Amino acid sequence: MPVVIVVLVLGIAYAAFPFAPVIGVWAYDQVAPSAGPPEKVASAELNGSEPGSVLQATTLPLVTRKWEGRGLQAARVVYRSTSGDDMSPTIVSGSVFVPKGDAPEGGWPVVSLGHATLGIDTPCAPSLDSGLLGFLRYVNVFTGMGYAVALADFQGLGAKGIHPYSDSRTAGLNMIDAVRALRHTFPDVSDRWVAFGDSQGAGASWAADEQAKDYAPELKLLGALAASPPADMTGIVKKAQDGTLTSEQRGVIQAIIESLARLHPDLNRDDFRTAGAKHYWNVLTDCSPANAYARSQAVGGVGPRDFAPKTPAAADRLRELLKDWALPQKPLSEPLYVYYGGKDPFIDAAWTTAAIQRACALGGTITIQYDPDGGHNPSDALDAIQWMTDRFEGKPAKNDC
Repeated sequence: MPVVIVVLVLGIAYAAFPFAPVIGVWAYDQVAPSAGPPEKVASAELNGSEPGSVLQATTLPLVTRKWEGRGLQAARVVYRSTSGDDMSPTIVSGSVFVPKGDAPEGGWPVVSLGHATLGIDTPCAPSLDSGLLGFLRYVNVFTGMGYAVALADFQGLGAKGIHPYSDSRTAGLNMIDAVRALRHTFPDVSDRWVAFGDSQGAGASWAADEQAKDYAPELKLLGALAASPPADMTGIVKKAQDGTLTSEQRGVIQAIIESLARLHPDLNRDDFRTAGAKHYWNVLTDCSPANAYARSQAVGGVGPRDFAPKTPAAADRLRELLKDWALPQKPLSEPLYVYYGGKDPFIDAAWTTAAIQRACALGGTITIQYDPDGGHNPSDALDAIQWMTDRFEGKPAKNDC
């Protein structure tokens, strides 16, 4: 088995192969055979009606023709899931992967990935991009380690519907059902799994841990990893009122307000934005690659007071909506690993500390990796990968509560 070095850069884990530098990967992708059209996955079971059952499963030829996808069996799936707000049925999308070759005894163990913020519009989905919007490297690492991988797009991304940005409960259910969809798509996949999320996906991973025991008792969750989770974002309302939002948090609160306004038509966007912010509003929401430069200019064009609620009532409404989504919601099903940094420009460390303390009070086992000088992403993922490996090997998790 080749040796891989796992690192975390901009929230994306990847394997560094000394004999396959980036230029070589690029060259391979340029000369690789042209990809044909997607085809139906013959092994997929399409006859279920329960959460996690698959409605469509098609190959991902644009992914598997790439250097990092050459060792994969890959499929884009449309599957049934559940809204965390009211437990109503939903239809969502994602992508699922297994390594080529023979599965180990008991089937491929599973890593369910939760992606970082990619946008709030339907096209902002990993499964619609040939590089999975950067997450193909992540998938390549875990399949190279012998895991099957499920990568949920999250509700409203990739499939019709409204994306409830910062609703970790719903995203967590999407992650759980992605494991079910993976098992319905490819044979020889184990029921043993872990959740592994970064940023927005870290909140989803945490929420998946809380909900897995009751929601998916047939699956064997072993633990969840959350790198910089937005567990409780209610504090962002006061920062908007005080005019102390970081430049990164301005983009976060804009996405929160827009998402909530779509979910609650009576929520007036103008109660939370100045004329300057309104001018840039649609550009800030657009996740298309062609709009990247305009979006970066728009981020620089809004200030820390451009998202201040106009009235105390508006602030209270926003705070209560975020409180409804805040974690923890219930005790953990299995151990949780949390990384967070003291200098995270997106999520104040104090918010995460308080959420962890509440989760500990509920009786959870939590391994805490706090870096007082750290930012939004850990310098590497070695500790997290080792923690995950220990869960599959049945070793006890350290409890820092």
